[in-house]
Amino acid sequence: MSWMEEHWLAAVFLSLYVLVLLRNAYLGSRVSVGMAGYYVGNRELSGTLVGISFFATFASTNTFIGHAGKSYEYGIAWFTLAILLIIFSWLSWRWIAPPLRRFASEWDALTIPDFLGSRFVSSGSDRHPLLIASAVVIVFASILYLLAIFKGAGHLFQLFLGIPYEVAVGITLVIVVLYTSIGGFVSVVRTDAIQGVMMLIGGITIFFFVTKAAGGVTAVSQLTQMPDKQFLFDLNGGIPFAILLGISLSGSLKLIVDPRQLSRFYGLKDEKAVRQGIWVAVLGLTLILATLFPIGIYAHLILDNVTDTDLIIPTLVNDPNVFPLWVTDLLIVSIVSAAMSSMDSVLLVASSTLYKNLIAPFRPNRHELRWTRGAVVIFAVIAAGMALNPPGDIVTVTIFSGSLYAVCFFPAVVFGLYSKRGSANAVLWSMAIGVLLLLLWIVLGWNQYLHEVFPALMASCLTYWLIARVSDNP
Repeated sequence: MSWMEEHWLAAVFLSLYVLVLLRNAYLGSRVSVGMAGYYVGNRELSGTLVGISFFATFASTNTFIGHAGKSYEYGIAWFTLAILLIIFSWLSWRWIAPPLRRFASEWDALTIPDFLGSRFVSSGSDRHPLLIASAVVIVFASILYLLAIFKGAGHLFQLFLGIPYEVAVGITLVIVVLYTSIGGFVSVVRTDAIQGVMMLIGGITIFFFVTKAAGGVTAVSQLTQMPDKQFLFDLNGGIPFAILLGISLSGSLKLIVDPRQLSRFYGLKDEKAVRQGIWVAVLGLTLILATLFPIGIYAHLILDNVTDTDLIIPTLVNDPNVFPLWVTDLLIVSIVSAAMSSMDSVLLVASSTLYKNLIAPFRPNRHELRWTRGAVVIFAVIAAGMALNPPGDIVTVTIFSGSLYAVCFFPAVVFGLYSKRGSANAVLWSMAIGVLLLLLWIVLGWNQYLHEVFPALMASCLTYWLIARVSDNP
């Protein structure tokens, strides 16, 4: 029996899904008549829509495949990350969203470097080193994140469709490029809303069938009686807790400083939208994390000799003893939507930053949207090419990109919003010292004892504070 005959329902779901994406691309293109429309939806979006987009953008294959799989390796200690993600999601909406939305609107900022330039650069020069440096960080970190998502999506299509990994990456590339390049921000957010609902349904469904196959929700107590599984219930069992806490902090800080998350706040219509969005974003993310993070632990009752934790969820979903065929078909679309929901946001932010802050200042062009759409295509092709031979597993790659964002943008964004002190030099030096110590800590191997984000972030914040005190405010 061919794949199409066996999974005809999945083919129908995927076809309908792609049609919806293309329809949203068309609707988005109708309002993307200028830079503000294409980049931030003319700042007219509701809190509910942006709130769903916020958690859907964050909960990608990194969550469905990476984080769910890592609990197999680290046990209940891995839930530390889930707790911090929920806390930082609330902090982001409560303390970052309101002032950032106001300032971005008043200063007509369309990208994160735009905001930094308006806040710290007195001359308003679009060629200032601060804008260039921040744009380079966003472009580099985005490539890392994108290749991790491409890897996750590639594994999904490879297992579900029975096609080569390279072909699977290519299919993902074509789909995401089409609707992101055409529709811009509005297309991405509208699509994220649909994908967010599908992800919630997918998370609940995975939890139900996996726990059922493992013997029920309470079956986890069986693991406590197995000597070789005791590490699952020890905070230092799978990895030193100090290291795991650093990983968790690095992953959580992205909710405050990651441009793909912050760009959502740029599109909010008003303060009322902020108050609506906070509950949608936090509750949605909480439900997804609560259903997916325990899966790795229950997998110990189902799978043996797992060597690649990124393959746990795809293997379980493709197992007829765990999931009925029709459920597998539904989950194929749900997990693919998780990949697309982050990929489109990262693509849009990275390509917008690439054109507006790295290309346009040196080569102005009246065809701004055409250049930005071209940047989407180029960026996606580069990331997909790198995903054919990725440098690490999904979580490792995305956590490193989160560390970069934390040390580079935490002082600038948080202190920039809540302190009158600050200067371009303070931001630039904080970025330089933070990245230098981050890389040095890894090269020297000290991250075996303390995760690199702790010393690097402390050094970055201290550098900003010291230089800000002696610098003139712009």
